[in-house]
Amino acid sequence: MTTAIWQLSEAELLADAAAVSHQIQLLEARRIALVADIDTRVSREKLGFPGPAGWLTSTTLLSPSKATKIVALARGLKNFPDIADAVNTGVMTIDHAALILTFAETPPKNLPQKGQDIARKAMITAATGPGARTGRIREAITKLHDTYGGKTPPADDTDRNELFASKTLNGRLVLKGDFDAITGEKLLTALSPLTEPRPDPDGTETPKTGDDRSPAKRRADAFGHILDQYLASSNRPTEGGERPHLNLHISLRDLTDLRDSADVDDIADDENTRAADESDTDPVTADRGAYRDLFGDGTTVGWLPWMGPLSRNTSRQLACDCVLTAIVMDETGSPINLARTARTVTAKQKKALIARDHTCAFPGCGKPAAWTEAHHIRHWADGGPTDMNNLVLLCGFHHRLLHHSDWEVFIGTDGHPWFVPPATVDPYRQPRPSHARAGPHIA
Repeated sequence: MTTAIWQLSEAELLADAAAVSHQIQLLEARRIALVADIDTRVSREKLGFPGPAGWLTSTTLLSPSKATKIVALARGLKNFPDIADAVNTGVMTIDHAALILTFAETPPKNLPQKGQDIARKAMITAATGPGARTGRIREAITKLHDTYGGKTPPADDTDRNELFASKTLNGRLVLKGDFDAITGEKLLTALSPLTEPRPDPDGTETPKTGDDRSPAKRRADAFGHILDQYLASSNRPTEGGERPHLNLHISLRDLTDLRDSADVDDIADDENTRAADESDTDPVTADRGAYRDLFGDGTTVGWLPWMGPLSRNTSRQLACDCVLTAIVMDETGSPINLARTARTVTAKQKKALIARDHTCAFPGCGKPAAWTEAHHIRHWADGGPTDMNNLVLLCGFHHRLLHHSDWEVFIGTDGHPWFVPPATVDPYRQPRPSHARAGPHIA
């Protein structure tokens, strides 16, 4: 029987924490080894995803980035047994292993094989044990790339260009870029005229009476202006048959409820009135009403296909300066049927499908709507109509999977897609809700 933590002595606390940490390292190594075999032995049809990363994300608590990292390690460590041994014995973290593996897979252009082997061995030694420091390993890698990376100076090397775009938990987007000098010059030149401080109407430009935005804020505003100009241009590539444009989904009730004259006090009064009304009802009913809003079964918020939820106030502000396409939704959040006799969906039907499914509807996938196709649940060749209740959004992989496997999909009584896995995935073949509908719902 495990001793309760509060009963452990100070020495036992320290020893147990160290032992558990070592076990975690070994378990992480075991997971990487398992994923390596899953990658080579389990078919994509059995996984239900193009690779183990999607399966890991949908069946565990791992984030997509963490799952992708594990799969990359599982594939890469097969080619470098020395790095794998350090991971499997628990003397090296998987973060350090990933750092060294990246160097081993993409070494400096002019570093000979013997030098690569020596450098990799030295890095493994430096990354072993509690004294390992990431900074020292990165320093060594940088030095080797500077010395043996070829004749192209870092400032001119376009192969090093990177742009990361990551959504945060609170619904914002964080950008991180690393560009060559020419690309950097283009960006700064485009930003420059848009980042000048805006003076007050009387012409003053002092920080306290004129434009008091920070330089970073001015650059962010300028970047947004550049995106506005690009999206407003007619000379743009198409995606999914349409030029890129911003899509906002919000119910008509929520859009019209936010009156022109409404201010913060009005909204607060509305909330207080609703709370007072609910206080006269049964407590259980009141709680259910509050939580129904929380999980989207009642009043909804705005929704952006890439970024997700958007407040109703901001949604209304955005709707004031756009071309509105009306998609009539029923009480379950499913578009009212737009029947069509042709095989292919119309642009309006595609918008309606995006409003309903949000992303690739396959459970656990969630590929952006811009990367999806409309799938006929009952095939067009078999007489299936191009109606909303016979269509579902799927990415290319899951579109093919539905055509060539025992997965099934149907539109449930809630007006949304449900997926039935084959017996090889779930012996009981329990239907699963679409990706956007997974999670808590209040009855």
